[in-house]
Order: sequence, then structure tokens, then C-alpha cells
Amino acid sequence: MHYDLTPLYKTSVGFDRLARMLDSVNGVDTAGSGYPPYNIERLDENEYRISMAIAGFAEDDIAIEVKENALTVTGNKPASDEKAEYLHQGIAAREFERRFQLADYVEVSGASLVNGLLHIDLKRELPEKMKPRTIAITNAGKARKTKTIEQKAA
Repeated sequence: MHYDLTPLYKTSVGFDRLARMLDSVNGVDTAGSGYPPYNIERLDENEYRISMAIAGFAEDDIAIEVKENALTVTGNKPASDEKAEYLHQGIAAREFERRFQLADYVEVSGASLVNGLLHIDLKRELPEKMKPRTIAITNAGKARKTKTIEQKAA
């Protein structure tokens, strides 16, 4: 699916990045398998948490990478030497790659693995120039005092 944002370009500047982001949305969730399951929580106005159910994975089996505005979580479980005979295997410990598109100024602030859940904490930190500010209004009707500099002819 492709979005035509040509009308937007006539009256705005800098929205070409938006078009690229919309085009890439279709490929954000690779394979669409739904594995591993995850939650996205809003903890505060500028704080978020992604929680992924990754039972059976250790810290060394997980890679978290942020490149530009894309967060990629990859799980690679090394092959086990022991040959287990399962009567039922309901815990899927297969390899995975899950991608999330991050908004501008959203940064990964930390990650932890607790009870089979991988928690990735995110925080949005706007730069000072992006925060709302109040502009003082001066009264242009007041007479300005001017200083005249005289130069004597030599």
C-alpha cells in the first residue's frame, strides 16, 4: 500500500519523512506471526513500556537494537545438545525478530528480563526548543529613546 501525500507537500515542509514512515509500516512486524506476544503500556505522559513474553530465553539469547527510529528485538536460542523426548511441547522457544517504529524523541531508557518477561522502557524527551514557551509582547506604541552621536568635522 502506498500513500500519496503530494497535496501535503504544497503547503508544508519536512513531511517527506512521514511518507517514508507510512510506507515502512507494512513491514514493521516481520512475518506477522504474532510471536512472541507483547504488550505496550503507557506508564506516564512521556514514559512507555514494551513487555514481551519470552519464556525460556536468557539475557544472552536476546539482542535489542535501535537504529534511527526503529527498535528491533531479536531472540536466538542456541541449539541444545540434549535430546529431550516431549510428550507435549507448548512452550515455543523458537527464534524471533520483532520490530517497533519509535516516534521522534523516544529513546530506550533500559531493559530487564523478569520472570520470562522482557521489559523495554521508553521515554520521550523533547529538546528545549520543542517544548511550549511563552512569547512576551512588547508595546510598540511607546516612544523609543534614541541617542544621537555627534561627530565634529576636522
